[in-house]
Amino acid sequence: MDAACRSISGTKVAKAGESASGHDMPWDDLILVGIIARPHGHRGQVIVNPHTDFVEDRFAEGQQLECRTTDGRRRQLQVTASRVQQGRPIVTFGGVASMTEAEALAGAELRVAIDDLVPLAPGQYYHHQLVGCDVETDTHQWLGKVLTIDGGIGQSRIVVGGGRRPYEIPLVSALCDIDISARRITVRPPEGLLDL
Repeated sequence: MDAACRSISGTKVAKAGESASGHDMPWDDLILVGIIARPHGHRGQVIVNPHTDFVEDRFAEGQQLECRTTDGRRRQLQVTASRVQQGRPIVTFGGVASMTEAEALAGAELRVAIDDLVPLAPGQYYHHQLVGCDVETDTHQWLGKVLTIDGGIGQSRIVVGGGRRPYEIPLVSALCDIDISARRITVRPPEGLLDL
């Protein structure tokens, strides 16, 4: 079982009624967990494009989320009901009772405080922990910095840029050593990997 070097996104679940504790934090210090796609029906429900591996827990009844609409307004929303359909949550938020109110949330980002993230098993990392890390080979050739993570658990690749050329490197323990405190990923590339 190859659990090392896996990257996942998601959030810890607060108990019903608890604050997500992010309301007073700067927006950029919060972690993205979803983007409201569009209204669903005429009673204020919305469909969310999730950015978490913990969809059912994150959007469970009672959860508090920080919301910033496309016009920059920020507010806290509490989930009052939800269900998952085709991998996306259909959510009812307190205070959003009509299609018009739901339409005003289309495109809004949903975020949580970093303190609300689920503790991960050893060898698992959140995307925000890896993005910005320096990437170098085991022979100390600097390849660039992690720009983003592509793929899901067990199929993740780091997208590296800023160096000689862009790279996509499988995020597996056979190839990668991750040192979060040093903000560095050391890659042991097999022959030809960096030529792709």
